[in-house]
Amino acid sequence: MPTAFEISDDFIADQNKTKLEWLAEDLEYLGKKLRRRSVDIESMIEKASGLKVAVPSWGVGTGGTRFARFPGPGEPRGIFEKLEDCSTINKLVRTTGAVSLHIPWDKPENVSDLVRKAEACGLSFDAMNSNTFQDQPGQQHSYKHGSLSNANGAVRKQAIDHNIECIEIGKKIGSKALTVWVGDGSNFAGQSNFRHVLERYLESMREIYAAIPDDWKLFIEHKFFEPAFYSSVINDWGTSYFCARELGDKASCLVDLGHHAPNVNIEQIVARLIQFGKLGGFHFNDSKYGDDDLDTGSIKPFQLFLIFNELVDAELSGVPDFGPSYMLDQSHNVTDPIESLVTSAIEVSRAFVQAHLVDREKLVEAQVTGDAIAALAILKEAFTTDVSPILAAARMRSGGAIDPVSVYRQSGYRKEKAKERPAQVGVSAGIV
Repeated sequence: MPTAFEISDDFIADQNKTKLEWLAEDLEYLGKKLRRRSVDIESMIEKASGLKVAVPSWGVGTGGTRFARFPGPGEPRGIFEKLEDCSTINKLVRTTGAVSLHIPWDKPENVSDLVRKAEACGLSFDAMNSNTFQDQPGQQHSYKHGSLSNANGAVRKQAIDHNIECIEIGKKIGSKALTVWVGDGSNFAGQSNFRHVLERYLESMREIYAAIPDDWKLFIEHKFFEPAFYSSVINDWGTSYFCARELGDKASCLVDLGHHAPNVNIEQIVARLIQFGKLGGFHFNDSKYGDDDLDTGSIKPFQLFLIFNELVDAELSGVPDFGPSYMLDQSHNVTDPIESLVTSAIEVSRAFVQAHLVDREKLVEAQVTGDAIAALAILKEAFTTDVSPILAAARMRSGGAIDPVSVYRQSGYRKEKAKERPAQVGVSAGIV
């Protein structure tokens, strides 16, 4: 079997050499600006290097729409090839060393082979994701009318057993969390009894929760619409919080940035869940209308910054047991998925570092005195600071690329993968 093409560390280093001079100039200039604000640029580079965000296995395939999917060249045809693409992303940005699997899409024939492949790619495994929002070949019962909240007990048991199977696979590969999102809901008034479906959902989740190991976390993901367009069972953060509280300490809420109605104050939701001790983690993406799964920070970068402002405030305040999990979750059909995930990883790091530039003492003073303009100006000063040199330096010092997208394109990775991976009918590497 021929060796799969990969971008070598030497190639990245050689590409970096052509940009070292301007990076040094930019760092010097930014360092002087930050010193006037009593900020040490080296500490910010260290912060950037320490942030980790997982990538989704499904994100490296071309996504689709409700109407069509347009496959791209060199798409991964299975989990091993997905890991190769995920490894490439991490080589370039050095902050994405963990991969989140989706079962049964990524169900391995041999778990040991999967673990060895991940180790060879320099990757570990993040949260497991179950799938009860679509029927699979050979499945005995359909999820057309719901899964964990279905009125049919046999359907619920099937969905419960699938989630427990995900836990068992996760235990073997070193995962420490299970994310549960269900598409359960209704499309017509009167189709479902709102109270009964939530009762059945909680009954099912209690069985799943009982199978969660003591050192694991259970993430509950809410979504206000789609595929159900009249009502969703876990439709908002309040319902998610209620269920997490009912289940116990190992359960918490996962916030997908696309799973909110337009103009919803997501940063306030984040603050509430932090305050209530139930913020489990994030699926980062961006949206204009709904769950668009666009690249992170591509539409609302200031909102992303404001979310990280709340997260960093909690971190610096020493909120007990604070440590949310971060993951990218995006999939669409007009870009190279690797380039999109690389760009999104950079934008998450950007918002994280910018949030650390907020002068919190002055912000508190402005808040206490009711000086709204001063408070906004303090946030905007941090948000408008171009921290690109900090991010580039952090990547370079970790062995990554100063300019990841440029290095990726210069490497010819996509062209080589198109040769290695001939188009295959029926492959669904991304989300449709």
